[in-house]
Amino acid sequence: MADTLSNLSRLWTIVRTLGRNDALIPREYLAAMPMSLKLARRFFGGGRSAKSAISSPGMRLARALESLGPAHIKLGQILATRPDIVGSEIAAALESLQDRLPSFSTDEARKVVVSSFNRPLEELFSKFGEPVAAASIAQVHEAMTAENPPRRVAVKVLRMGVEAEFARDLSALAFAARMAEALFSEARRLRVIALVDTLALSVALELDLRMEAAAASELAERTRNEMDFRVPSVDWNRTAERVLTTEWIDGIPIRDVDMLRFAGHDPKQIALTLMRTFLTQALREGFFHADLHPGNLFIDKEGRLTAVDFGIMGRLDPPMRRFMAETLAGFLARDYVRVAQVHYDANFVSDRHPVETFAQALRAIGEPIFGRSAQDVSMAKLLQQLFDTTRRFDMQAQPQLLLLQKTMVVVEGVARSLDPEFDIWEASRPIVERWMLDRLGPEARLREAAEGMGALGRVAQHLPQLLRNAEAVSAMLADGGLRLHPDTARQIAEAQLNGSRYMRIALWLAAGALGVIAVVWVI
Repeated sequence: MADTLSNLSRLWTIVRTLGRNDALIPREYLAAMPMSLKLARRFFGGGRSAKSAISSPGMRLARALESLGPAHIKLGQILATRPDIVGSEIAAALESLQDRLPSFSTDEARKVVVSSFNRPLEELFSKFGEPVAAASIAQVHEAMTAENPPRRVAVKVLRMGVEAEFARDLSALAFAARMAEALFSEARRLRVIALVDTLALSVALELDLRMEAAAASELAERTRNEMDFRVPSVDWNRTAERVLTTEWIDGIPIRDVDMLRFAGHDPKQIALTLMRTFLTQALREGFFHADLHPGNLFIDKEGRLTAVDFGIMGRLDPPMRRFMAETLAGFLARDYVRVAQVHYDANFVSDRHPVETFAQALRAIGEPIFGRSAQDVSMAKLLQQLFDTTRRFDMQAQPQLLLLQKTMVVVEGVARSLDPEFDIWEASRPIVERWMLDRLGPEARLREAAEGMGALGRVAQHLPQLLRNAEAVSAMLADGGLRLHPDTARQIAEAQLNGSRYMRIALWLAAGALGVIAVVWVI
């Protein structure tokens, strides 16, 4: 009961804040509103803030979310990836939502470091400077390590009390999501509970800086052979749940095009590297940096693209990577029936809609982009149109793809700021074609066949043991039927869930061999 009252109280505060900023029931939609909504707008204080008289509904929503605190800033950033919920214009406005907050004192940051390692600060850092950047969850300090020779590092420190603040707001948002799905079918279709769960998971990862360190380490490992991209190394000895230490990046911010040119770097080549790096991470590795805005990207002294801040990462499982690659390849080839079939094969679109009708809708998206100049073609907008179209064909939102599309919007924008004539399709083509060849070409088919033969070979190795157990199997049949050992049944079930067809073949073949041998012995 106490939790319910607490959640209702917090929700009331949220609704009133949105109302005062004219972000709950915006005045732009007043003419089309029923009287009940007009009364609700007045009750919740619609537009009473002086600032609400200016800007768009999306910008007012962003401002309201900023005033509500860190959890709502993160919610706004996630909603920016969900135009299916808030609409394209509001999603675009939320893209500008920043989680910059005033910094907290350096003394407080020092206390967090000392308590995290239970050691005097001087044993860890010979110098610990003032904050150089502050966000909703943490802030970053420049420091020097206490060793000989000292190393220049970036130290990220969580805000005090941020965990409790997030817990309160996430509880209220989860309560609201449950009520919405219980009352409204559209909320169920949009999976608002899953949206809040995504926010909660994202926040849980961001509130443990060891997880960010692990993400940086994993991305560094996956991209270690990339000559044009690097990730700062993690100082694990100075990293804990509330403190993250990495090497200091001394580079040129990617947003400073004039400085890049002055240093001898080619902005057009940087744009190409950025797009291909992002697509390589997403399609080849299935693990990508999902916050590639200009403030997180630098060019180091060797001319390598360097990313920082690994709090938001995206993952694509193998089926989703294949879906994405085949979709892009289909559009590149203008094969709309193939793109449609990919959606049906993934069970994203209900088969009650004819494939040909869906392909026709896809053609309406793809054809207008061909023959246009590079600066007029946007892959991010194409994907957005695709998701809007699939909604009309009852496709449920796919969080993995929405995060990918949101990141592509940002990457595409950064690339265009470096090269206004950037051709995103030609930049993407080699990555997509390479993936298709590696995963779907003749060599890939041979690898799959080899894996299948290996699985059958492993089954054959166990046949002598099966023969030795045949008498026991025969006795089992005579005693009421063949019974699989619980471990065998569990393995079969797990293989079915894991979706590996060759493992399923091997396990079921093993089980079938038991039955055949048993029958032979009975005869």
